[in-house]
Amino acid sequence: MPDSGGAVLEFRGIAKTYGERPLLAGLDLAVPAGDFLVIYGPPASGKSVLLRLLMGLETPTSGQVWLRGVDATPIAAAERNIGYVPQSFALYPHLSVRDNIAYPLQLAGTPKADREAIVRRAATMLKIGELLGKRPDQLSGGQKQRVAIARGIAKETEIFVLDDPLAGLDFKLREQLVDDLKVLQEETRATFVYTTSDPIEALTLADNLAVLVDGRIVEAGEPERLYRSPAHLRTMELVGFPRTNFVPGTLRGADGALRCETPLFVAAMRPESDARQEPGEWSVSVGMRPEDVVLVEERTRSSLAAEWLPFSATVTLREDLGGEEIVYLDAGGTPLTTVIRHHAGQANPDLGQRVDLAVRVSDLLVFDAGSGRRIARGIETSNG
Repeated sequence: MPDSGGAVLEFRGIAKTYGERPLLAGLDLAVPAGDFLVIYGPPASGKSVLLRLLMGLETPTSGQVWLRGVDATPIAAAERNIGYVPQSFALYPHLSVRDNIAYPLQLAGTPKADREAIVRRAATMLKIGELLGKRPDQLSGGQKQRVAIARGIAKETEIFVLDDPLAGLDFKLREQLVDDLKVLQEETRATFVYTTSDPIEALTLADNLAVLVDGRIVEAGEPERLYRSPAHLRTMELVGFPRTNFVPGTLRGADGALRCETPLFVAAMRPESDARQEPGEWSVSVGMRPEDVVLVEERTRSSLAAEWLPFSATVTLREDLGGEEIVYLDAGGTPLTTVIRHHAGQANPDLGQRVDLAVRVSDLLVFDAGSGRRIARGIETSNG
């Protein structure tokens, strides 16, 4: 993440507890102006609590919330000037779409002529102009959520908060609204803070991604870096779909070299610059992305180049997604996942079939089993 020099909002040492239960712990995060920040994590990780602190709906136990270069912690929610889109539609059933969008503007004392112009602009952005005269009970779920988003962005501000706004919508609607939200943020050049538990939403929308687990930000940065080169095991576990493969192993260091031994393969590793390099051994978890685990034809296994590590597994489940297939496997008790793209004339493996697989050494990431910190990665070398 960028430093706080150009930040429009910051969390500084934020902690929040309810009774004896900590919800957020020592959280620091700076968000630059015009950024689309996605706060991503599993349910009950603290995402909504963090947004409520940002909105001023709750007060942190310790720490500060800074907005536009000012400590906003003591500032009331109504005075923070932040647009808000909640998880639920929260529309007034007796009001038209036009009046639902305009209601916050009316409360703020915006002149009627200005309200109408703002409402029409927001409705045009969300493609609901033809719905302005309708009431919520005449709308589909997707239309209701567009209205809720339009009401949130109608506020005259440069900061918008969206609390998992697509949860509960079907896949097609989510996919369309994800595209629309990305375009909307680029058009408005506003700062968006968005929460989700969906890995596809997170990777698609984010300029920067913050992974929140158990009230702590495990890692933050550009989505591509967090996907391809995560610094923490939980980041690799959570960021991406299908699920990441992890293989238990032992990392041994001797004579300036590192060697990782797992039930599937043995490979040479190089240490991370800040990891321990002295002789010893460590329990580790070796991460492999599903797309990096490839099927190998039996006749070509013996001729694989040195940078490939061969092993075998049994097919336990297949999920056909049309153009590709997710294949779940068992490799001697280690669950694995791979992705197969469909091609004409290609024979895909059957349930219960034993298949040959391979992974490039350079695609392996090694995490300390205790701390979760990445301590080594594969190098291109021969197996063993």
